[in-house]
Amino acid sequence: MKGRPAVGGPGGAMELAESEGAGLEGGDGRGPRRKGRSLWSDAWHDLIRNPVFIIAGLLIAFLVLISLWPQLIAARDPLSCDLGRSLDEASAGHWFGYDAQGCDVYTRVVYGARTSVTVGVCSTLGVALVGSLLGGLAGFFGGGWDAILSRVTDIFFGIPIVLGGLVFLSMTGSRSVWTVVSFIVLLGWPQVARIARGSVITAKQNDYVLAARALGAGNARMMVRHILPNAVAPVIVTATIALGTYIALEATLSYLGVGLQPPTVSWGADISAASEGMQFRNAPHILVYPAAALSVTVLAFIMLGDAVRDALDPKLR
Repeated sequence: MKGRPAVGGPGGAMELAESEGAGLEGGDGRGPRRKGRSLWSDAWHDLIRNPVFIIAGLLIAFLVLISLWPQLIAARDPLSCDLGRSLDEASAGHWFGYDAQGCDVYTRVVYGARTSVTVGVCSTLGVALVGSLLGGLAGFFGGGWDAILSRVTDIFFGIPIVLGGLVFLSMTGSRSVWTVVSFIVLLGWPQVARIARGSVITAKQNDYVLAARALGAGNARMMVRHILPNAVAPVIVTATIALGTYIALEATLSYLGVGLQPPTVSWGADISAASEGMQFRNAPHILVYPAAALSVTVLAFIMLGDAVRDALDPKLR
């Protein structure tokens, strides 16, 4: 390698593998990375100085908090309704008014965060796990496994995800949170798999991997110790951005009537109910508040993904 002393023996090769495996080469826009700092420490240093990350992080922290403990800010039961208050406007203690069924809109908006965050996080974890595993193995071993995976991903890419949801979910009897999560994982993994495959192919050609192989390191050690730490960044970026997309997808499917079913509280279902018979014309609050909550949540996760992408991509430094 240019600019490095020649590797003269096993000790030199191991030193080369360890130094290269510590992180990707790159800078922060002002020169080479500071001595002793890895890609991850540099990325965190950039993130905490990025106002977009701070704003998105605070919003997401609030959403997670009310998802875990919605009773902190909403003492009522989201399923407790009074038809006598149907479409009533906001009043003291009922800040967002009532929907067509006489349910408190504020309470349903708060409890709807739990559904959206659960679907988004679980779907993202499932997609990242399945896609990284299949794509990483295909990129590392190549050959027939790689060819099969490429053809399978091409087939899945040809299926429109909303149309697939209409077909898949309409055939299921009970549509719970886990049913929707399973569908998103089923159709979402190919994108991550393709990115993981390309990252692993690039990483395994680096000198520190070749040095480790020359020293007799096994496939498992090379994958875990040298390839995975340097190939996982693009997967993290893609998964973080996709999280907001999965939340919007769940709301879309619920709006179309094939997503979550009562008694599960969903922003998409509430928006759909508000659209029936154009009820929102006379009571716009039944549409505005759940739609605003959905928009803010999706925007927060997309902002977080953009900030993570900027921090982890050396080309953007």
